[in-house]
Amino acid sequence: MSGQSNRGTAVVTGASAGIGAVYADRLAGQGYDLVLVARRADRLEELAEKLRYVYGRKVSLISADLADDNDVRRVEQAISADDSVTLLVNNAGIGGAQVVATADADAAERMIKVNVIALTRLTRAVLPRFLARNRGAVVNIASVLAFDTSFGGIYSGTKAYVVNFTEALQREVAGTQVKAQVVLPGATRTDFWEIAGSDIDALPQEIVMTADDLVDAALVGLAKGEAVTVPGLADAAKLDIFLGARQTFYGSLHADKPAARYAA
Repeated sequence: MSGQSNRGTAVVTGASAGIGAVYADRLAGQGYDLVLVARRADRLEELAEKLRYVYGRKVSLISADLADDNDVRRVEQAISADDSVTLLVNNAGIGGAQVVATADADAAERMIKVNVIALTRLTRAVLPRFLARNRGAVVNIASVLAFDTSFGGIYSGTKAYVVNFTEALQREVAGTQVKAQVVLPGATRTDFWEIAGSDIDALPQEIVMTADDLVDAALVGLAKGEAVTVPGLADAAKLDIFLGARQTFYGSLHADKPAARYAA
């Protein structure tokens, strides 16, 4: 059992398996109590029993479907009212390689609700208290596909939102002790792929990371104060170059008249 002092409570969504379950394990080991959120109550309870036994932490469960408006509000109310919450890991997500023309509209809406709306509402639920206490962290799990639309514009679009949303959040909390981190996993071996209807074994295995390695790297990045963590990126300078080039490009987009190439 862990003898670490209590670091507050970490809320982890999508905690019943994969990346979320690893986050739950690692955070319990670091001294956090937990609120675990997922649809599959049986798997949540199994994980909770293990974490209580191994780490001696308090583990609370919320069985909720974050594509359901009522469930999202129920989670919001629970975590906004909990004074002990110091960390939110927005990990829950839905994947899929659907293109717009053939996508099921209801499935696309469900993806957007989980990947975008729930993430936004839960962040909004905890942020005021974090700022009032000048303590806390929000970790949003995006994807490297935020920068690549080849997997389908719906999923990529939701993850691009997560990146932009978190970057704006970082500006909002600048100068405080509140942290906001966006994590960009590449291909990660979890059941996420099977649920999304894809075969991870079809990918070159040298680009597939385990969930354990991903989360361990992301937590190191959080401890270092990284705003953007890309566990698969070997050369950190490339991220700086990319972000710098994007900012330079943005700076060239403003003028008092249309560019000459648009002259009639």
